[in-house]
Amino acid sequence: MLVVATGVSQAPNDKEQVIPMLETLQAQTAQLGPIEALVSDTGYCSEKNVEACEALGITPFIAVAREEHHPDWRQRHTEPEDLPENATRMQAMIHRLKTQAGRSVYRLRKQTVEPVFGIIKSVIGFRQFSLRGLRQVQGEWSLVCLAWNIKRMAVLRL
Repeated sequence: MLVVATGVSQAPNDKEQVIPMLETLQAQTAQLGPIEALVSDTGYCSEKNVEACEALGITPFIAVAREEHHPDWRQRHTEPEDLPENATRMQAMIHRLKTQAGRSVYRLRKQTVEPVFGIIKSVIGFRQFSLRGLRQVQGEWSLVCLAWNIKRMAVLRL
């Protein structure tokens, strides 16, 4: 649960943020090791992002829509029908997310990514930026993430 890359944007949605973040992460492979998968919510979903991940050998798990919280038990414990041979990359990713293994990978997002934001808001108390301007906000967010990482590393050290 360490923050290894940060980004701040003024864009109204997150679709254009995947490729710059992939570039940032690719530059850190010597320290992080190879990136195997990208797990993200629906705000990042686009065919361009799926293709960008696969071009780098990264398996995308990008939600395409909100799913109901309590699906029928049979739906949760069955595998989807086989993928057609002529499926697009986007269809293949949607199929992957419906498999038991895909759901298992996506479920990790709830316990690795989301708690970081919740703890930054509730424990550290960071709920809004004090500075204005993209450059200043990027710096402020980097400091918040640094504070989180120091806090997390102190816990991991114990």
